[in-house]
Amino acid sequence: MIKNNTFIRIISSLVLAPLIFFLIIKGNFLFSILIFFCFIFSFLEWKNMSYGKFYFYPGIIFLIFSYYTAYKLRSMSEDGLFLFLFIVSVTIGSDIGGFLFGNIFKGPKLGKISPKKTYSGILGGYIFSIITTYIYLFLFQLFFKNIQVIEINYVFILIISTVSQAGDLTISFFKRKSNLKDTGNLIPGHGGILDRTDGVIFALPFFYIFFNLN
Repeated sequence: MIKNNTFIRIISSLVLAPLIFFLIIKGNFLFSILIFFCFIFSFLEWKNMSYGKFYFYPGIIFLIFSYYTAYKLRSMSEDGLFLFLFIVSVTIGSDIGGFLFGNIFKGPKLGKISPKKTYSGILGGYIFSIITTYIYLFLFQLFFKNIQVIEINYVFILIISTVSQAGDLTISFFKRKSNLKDTGNLIPGHGGILDRTDGVIFALPFFYIFFNLN
């Protein structure tokens, strides 16, 4: 069952990833469509998890702010594309590293914070966030030679990875509160939109605030 789910997860990623990256790179109207549909499904999934609970409306406000920062960040001239894809690459690396290390090395679990997640998964998230970021930097310079690459250090990558993993843990917490395995079933092998964007919807507003304060 686990192997079948992993296979479906990989196939879904291979199909969806090129489309999503295409929409992000194209920007403008196509990116707006992507943001709109992701927000709508995120809203519906959050409503299913939390409607009637005291944290329902704060969650809605957070989602609105998160998707607003996603739109604003991508809309920033040429730097917007680089910065947006940087955040996405860190969160993807954190997610892949956490999944691989958690399943391969297992080890002590986080306990009440997240019963199924492990400390090895957290370490894997940090390691892979650095790996995917530097792969991203290489590919970005290869395909977008006319856009200047902003210098990024290891510490900042780890900070973004920490925020991303905190987002993953937060959504996992609310899923447990609602006795749900996944936030939805829109993406085969992955679950819902919130299952796949839990890290990035936390990392984007954090980075947006940090970027505008400096």
